[in-house]
Amino acid sequence: MRTSLYDLSVPTFLQTVRSIGGFLDRAATHFSNTGVDPDNIVHTRLFDDVAPFHFQIEAAWHHSVWGVEALKSGAFTPPALVGPVPFADLQAMIGKAEMMLEAFTPDEVNGCSGKHLDLQIGPRRLAFTAETFILSFSLPNFYFHAVTAYNILRSRGVPLGKHDYEGRLRTRSS
Repeated sequence: MRTSLYDLSVPTFLQTVRSIGGFLDRAATHFSNTGVDPDNIVHTRLFDDVAPFHFQIEAAWHHSVWGVEALKSGAFTPPALVGPVPFADLQAMIGKAEMMLEAFTPDEVNGCSGKHLDLQIGPRRLAFTAETFILSFSLPNFYFHAVTAYNILRSRGVPLGKHDYEGRLRTRSS
């Protein structure tokens, strides 16, 4: 069986988007139990030169949903970052990402196979195919921001483990 562009992208993004939603929920419970205002976490950084927590969640949303949208449009044009938002809004953002990803159909995404995409980053213009865009740009950026958000929460005492990050694995059915 051949792996399709849809298989490489949408279910892959969904697995981690759902795990992000889970660790955000777990963080909200932890903060409630420990008397920490979760809105104080949105500005937290791992290091001074690393973007804050809210950016990590926004970027994960952009690289998943708008990564797949780029397959259709031919350009990566996510909405502007909204800046520091309440923790609950970040949870809602990830919930919206899950719904938007679930709305993509295999035919819609697979119809983009081989399509050329152009990405302008500052003075650089990057030319991709749909497959190389997903595999070498969107997925690596998505995972970077997801794991950075996870690590920020861990650094603030949220009891998370590897299984919280992995989410539900897509194992072979028996």
